[in-house]
Amino acid sequence: MARLNTPAARILLGLIVPVLILFWWQAQSALGGARALAFVPLQDVGATLATQLGNGFLLNDALATLSRAVTGLLLGGVAGTALGVAMAMFRPVDRLVGPLYHAIRQVPLLGWLPLIGLWVGNGDGAKLLIVSLAAFYPTVLNSYEGVTAVDRKQVEVGTLYGFTPWQRFVHVLLPAALPLILTGFTQALAFAWIATIGTEILLGANAGLGATMGVAQAQQRMDIILVAILAAALLGFSINHLFARLRRHLLRWQPTID
Repeated sequence: MARLNTPAARILLGLIVPVLILFWWQAQSALGGARALAFVPLQDVGATLATQLGNGFLLNDALATLSRAVTGLLLGGVAGTALGVAMAMFRPVDRLVGPLYHAIRQVPLLGWLPLIGLWVGNGDGAKLLIVSLAAFYPTVLNSYEGVTAVDRKQVEVGTLYGFTPWQRFVHVLLPAALPLILTGFTQALAFAWIATIGTEILLGANAGLGATMGVAQAQQRMDIILVAILAAALLGFSINHLFARLRRHLLRWQPTID
């Protein structure tokens, strides 16, 4: 079993299912007829990928989607963390804002689209608002839970040392709540990425992976859709992997479980 935990073994194991799916896909495309339209031959997908990379369209779409996702994540994540911490530290804020927050977060993001469309139209502002909301909800919840879960004895130690409220927050509450705050950002990252692709498909855009998927669907270009999906999957996986490494670095003082 120890051999299965090596990096090379994990990569090989992770490739088994995708390779099997690719073989199945190619077999379906070889049947011809309607299946050839639904299951585009892999060589055609590869040729489209090379073309999209060569003319720079794929890079332009990826950068546009990445920019929207990161901007929305930062806006929603920072605002959500600030509100979650404030709700946990100040009871009046929790009593004042908490019920509204818990009611609003029950509304699916797509449910906000008609209202946001009337407010700000279907441009980049609407997309950024939806992505920010997607990042906002989990960061509020996890920041709130992180601060309220801090052991009161740790806070009392800070009080004994004569810490000011700000010093108590920076040196006691924040480090203790950081694991859950980062968990909120991890969830927000995934939600923001999904929301970005979704809003690009639904609302359209000058550039973006989701916008390209929508246009390709209208043109029945399955090869372009697959290239955009592949790019979205690889980018999303890479971003999550990088954030996981950053999280491990920030929480390096925590014991690891092998």
